[in-house]
Amino acid sequence: MILKLDHIYKDYIQGKMTVPVLKDVTLHVEEGEYVAIMGPSGSGKSTLMNIIGCLDKPTSGTYELDGQNVLALNDKAMAAVRLKGIGFVFQNFQLLSRQSALDNVALPLIYGGVRKKVRRDRAREVLTRVGLEDRVNFKPTQLSGGQKQRVAIARAMVNRPKILLADEPTGALDSKSSKQVMELFQTLNDEGITIIMITHDPGIASYAKRIVDIFDGEISERTPKAEGASDAEREENAE
Repeated sequence: MILKLDHIYKDYIQGKMTVPVLKDVTLHVEEGEYVAIMGPSGSGKSTLMNIIGCLDKPTSGTYELDGQNVLALNDKAMAAVRLKGIGFVFQNFQLLSRQSALDNVALPLIYGGVRKKVRRDRAREVLTRVGLEDRVNFKPTQLSGGQKQRVAIARAMVNRPKILLADEPTGALDSKSSKQVMELFQTLNDEGITIIMITHDPGIASYAKRIVDIFDGEISERTPKAEGASDAEREENAE
């Protein structure tokens, strides 16, 4: 078991009021799984993502990542988990506009203290893996939306994390680019990478092998209806 969230509650304080956001959430993910967490705006999915990504802590509950009690870690150790244990893919790419694709991908390795030649070689390797070997010296302004997201995926993978955590990864893309990015996620999962994807889009969620629905801070699970569906069926679901 690579990820174990048990009886997670998350409350926020607004003035004198306590606002519950997550309510007794239990979620277990095996290594190599491909899970979509799906819910509307305000459902609690972003809060859940922040807890999974070690960006926030729950009010109560337990969280183990690869056998480690995450909630017992200090801030420095938590940052190390974010750096090496989890690869983040964001909706709006979060690329440095003045840096090349290669330098953007290599950035996490700088924080990890990796030597320059090694980090550039590894960045080039993952860019090749996502099909951008001919774009290593291009800056984000020279890339399409789909190419930017593939650079972002390469950056997320460069530290060889245990989990790839994607937040609405196709939200800023057209349908063709979305399909290419989702096919890339499928390939990475087939290679054994654990993927947890946050989305509100049924068509995108259908690529996952397991769907967790979240609504009003509570979760339920189901098998993807479109598992094994054709591209046309997925696109119809997404409309």
